[in-house]
Amino acid sequence: MNSTPDRARPGKPDRADISVVICAYTQERWADILAAVASVLAQSYPPLETLVVVDHNTALLTRLADRYRDIDTRVRVLANAGPRGLSAGRNTGIAAARGEIVAFLDDDAVADGDWLRHLTAGYVDPRVMAVGGRTVPLWASGHRPDWFPGEFDWVVGCSYQGLPAETVRVRNVFGGNASFRRSAFHATGGFATGIGRDGDRLPLGCEETELCIRLTRSVPGAVVLLEPRAVIHHKVPAPRERFAYFRTRAYAEGLSKALVARTAGAHKALESERRYSTHVLPAGLARGLRDTVHGRPGGARRAAAILAGFTAAAGGYLVGSLRARGRGGGFAVVEVPPATDARAATRSNAAEREVG
Repeated sequence: MNSTPDRARPGKPDRADISVVICAYTQERWADILAAVASVLAQSYPPLETLVVVDHNTALLTRLADRYRDIDTRVRVLANAGPRGLSAGRNTGIAAARGEIVAFLDDDAVADGDWLRHLTAGYVDPRVMAVGGRTVPLWASGHRPDWFPGEFDWVVGCSYQGLPAETVRVRNVFGGNASFRRSAFHATGGFATGIGRDGDRLPLGCEETELCIRLTRSVPGAVVLLEPRAVIHHKVPAPRERFAYFRTRAYAEGLSKALVARTAGAHKALESERRYSTHVLPAGLARGLRDTVHGRPGGARRAAAILAGFTAAAGGYLVGSLRARGRGGGFAVVEVPPATDARAATRSNAAEREVG
């Protein structure tokens, strides 16, 4: 009988070695942020700490710091110590985190009670450097619009129909429901700036895709896992249920993929997209047409949305490739500073208050 406690087993993180980072930027999501934090505090596998990183919003920073100062010392509120945007906010959280595993949760999502338990299970294997979970949409209208194809749920930050239903090795995780070993950031320098989201501007993405590609190149034998049992529920506000957002987001994804391809190479940057385009989308198109034949609602519109989404993404990729070629392309990889440096940087902001 093996009497070795879990915390001493090679490759298995102790529960006190996990930090959760939630990046926030607007007071309009106040209730969502509180719900996200509450879902982390209620985990069956408790983290060491929860870090809420505020992106250049003094009022929100002060309000959150006041909220958690006397309520829960496991929550710390920090100012983004880098340039505006999600990537720099995540890097600030990484630098300040004390855990050997760093997990990320969107500020408008809530995690299932066993989210961290399932995410961390994959790290028993020392080759595993990142684990991502499954993200389920919470539609503002209470139900999926009948025209919205499940194959395009990534448009609203959720797991799309066609992803594996079992634990499997993948190219990249999705940033709103993901975790990494700290050593992954030592190897890569952190998230790249100039590629991901920046508040409410054009909804670019793919920063986690680029990071995972860089990670597997930097660490020989590194494994990235999808763990579908690690579930979060992501809010989809009413404006994102509209076709205009659907088309804009698909186009922006193409622009982002072009930036990744410029740096990582088209073969790796589009590795998953090839299967998606040749297997997942045709299957979805066929389902939409079958539903139309059988008189089921939304079938024809879902098929049309699949064609429109693919066309928009392809157009964005073409435009992004031409722009990148014309100006040399690319984006910056800003290395994550030591945690002490990050704390000093945030303390230099007079409005910043750290809790915990």
